Amino acid sequence: MSAPRFLDIEYCQTDDALFPVAMAWSLEDGQMKTVVIAPVDEWLPEDGDFGDLDLHYLAEQGVPLIELVHELHQDLPDQTVYVDGLDPDEILVDMIFSAMEQEAPFEVAPITDLIIGMSSDALEDRRRQLLFEEGLEPQLPENGVYALLLMAQEEGLFDEA
Repeated sequence: MSAPRFLDIEYCQTDDALFPVAMAWSLEDGQMKTVVIAPVDEWLPEDGDFGDLDLHYLAEQGVPLIELVHELHQDLPDQTVYVDGLDPDEILVDMIFSAMEQEAPFEVAPITDLIIGMSSDALEDRRRQLLFEEGLEPQLPENGVYALLLMAQEEGLFDEA
């Protein structure tokens, strides 16, 4: 059995905007990929306040959406990809693919659809506990994916290599 796939998206949300800024996802073998996302102009209001978000950094270091979409098509075709269920991940995935006039090649589902023996509150408590135990910053998407992978491993949802 291959490992379940997980995804987490860091995003900017203000009164004027909502858009993804970084994304991490897991592969069939449990490895992860992570990228900073270069925003597209249509996501950015002309005079929006983005707090301490560095748009210049995103533009310079971020992956263009066409490359991100290509990677996701290669890595997650016809998969169910699980998210923590706390963030607007499905909306953000739709934004990414809509900007490229494409449909996502995968379905987004909450972790509660995969780990059914625990309530959503218990799952979130366990996710936070794992982040704390591992000394991980919760806002980094790769840490969110890592915590979900650990939870799936604890539940015996994939074979260890």
